[in-house]
Amino acid sequence: MKHIPPPRTPANELRPSRRWYAAAGAIAVVLILMGVVIGASRFDDAIDSVDTGHPFANGDIVTLRLEPGNERTIWIRDEEFGPSADPKCSITGPGDPVLTDPGVDVFLTRDETWNPLRAIDVSQAGEYEVTCSSQARSTYAIGDSGGLLAFTGRLVLAIGLAVLGVTSCAVIALVTAVRRSRHRKELLAERHGSGGAHPAHAGPGPGAGRR
Repeated sequence: MKHIPPPRTPANELRPSRRWYAAAGAIAVVLILMGVVIGASRFDDAIDSVDTGHPFANGDIVTLRLEPGNERTIWIRDEEFGPSADPKCSITGPGDPVLTDPGVDVFLTRDETWNPLRAIDVSQAGEYEVTCSSQARSTYAIGDSGGLLAFTGRLVLAIGLAVLGVTSCAVIALVTAVRRSRHRKELLAERHGSGGAHPAHAGPGPGAGRR
């Protein structure tokens, strides 16, 4: 008896559709690109977060154009002998500008270490004057609120998005493959049960040997 293989099931009959593979790939690409964009933009922000090219010293007055919500911070450079002794800063301008605690962070250059000293909080747009002093020779600079630690946190977010994209793609592709394989078996079982998979071998009819 000649073996007749089971009929092939057209791929477009299986469920879920193969379009789920494309969807999984698209999700991975989008999340990975989002991670790359966030990481690259935050890296640019981090390396330019402190204006070390325009430092000022004790007693210098720096004029800034600020707006509400524009996060700016006064940074202080660590000298070779350690952090400056008891540094203080003040700000004057429209409204009631205040200097607040900036939290813990750090900004590094090739040969310098900067720490956030005071965060600037204003309620009105305008020009403000900032001055600082300490009991030691100190160097200050104006910068953004985030330094190396803030960048690290955002970098973790960027990496997390990329990992989520790869993981989501793998899970969706695996679930799709398993369900399509299961559906293929169900279709074959249905067709085999109806006799479509293995038609009966036709033997010689009555009187086949007679002439």
